[in-house]
Amino acid sequence: MLLSFISFLKSIDYYLFEYFSIFIISFFSNTFSAISGGGAGLIQLPALILSGIPYYQALATHKFATVALGIGGSIRNYKSLRKDTFILWQILIFGIPGVVFGASIIEFISEKYLYLILGIFSVLLALYSLRKSDFGLVSADKKLNILLKLRFVILIFFIGILNGSVSSGTGLLVTILLIKTFGMDFLRAVSLTFFTVGIFWNAVGAISLTRIGSIPSNLLILLTLGSFIGGFFGAHLSNLKGNKLIKNTFTIVCLSVGFSLLIKSINIFI
Repeated sequence: MLLSFISFLKSIDYYLFEYFSIFIISFFSNTFSAISGGGAGLIQLPALILSGIPYYQALATHKFATVALGIGGSIRNYKSLRKDTFILWQILIFGIPGVVFGASIIEFISEKYLYLILGIFSVLLALYSLRKSDFGLVSADKKLNILLKLRFVILIFFIGILNGSVSSGTGLLVTILLIKTFGMDFLRAVSLTFFTVGIFWNAVGAISLTRIGSIPSNLLILLTLGSFIGGFFGAHLSNLKGNKLIKNTFTIVCLSVGFSLLIKSINIFI
């Protein structure tokens, strides 16, 4: 009887430690993500998989949680969205169909190729950010011709497909696309990314993925809380420290995401 009671207490301690660890991981990964414009899945998704959740359920759980990240970040930066309403609608209208399509084909595409492609892109983005010392530090309003507008919506659709099938790095791609296409600074681009990708893309992707299996509600509550607080805190730091902090964090997160995905891809190939 006594041994059973001691075993019961140990199991409680284990679960409390596991839940606390997941909350801390969620908070810090989403804080960095809120500053850089993406990359929460680099730490949060593997943590879910290591806790024993199958990949597709872990991806759906992560996406539901990052909706809270998008809300937390957007509450702090909502004022910067007003001048970009038209761009916001383009990201939603052309990106969401891509997310749905990506979530629908995830079972038929080998993860290793998606990881490889996204990993290479992430590393290249980091190197580009390092090479361009003034990149994303000043906001401008570029006038686009029809070809540039068409290229933007096509790329948004394809990034949406990646978002629906692979978690890590797609927010970073949208952030860099906004800076390159419209001449935005990091703060403006990240704010737009978190409202569109963080809230709407991830919500649609999570709902689409729930057809594969149920989501563990106990972990979802912890992740949602950590994501919301981390998103708000990260957005607050961004406003205090400005574009240089965002640019440096963006570069570090891009490199981390890129190398992590490349290693994961190589391991699957081997």
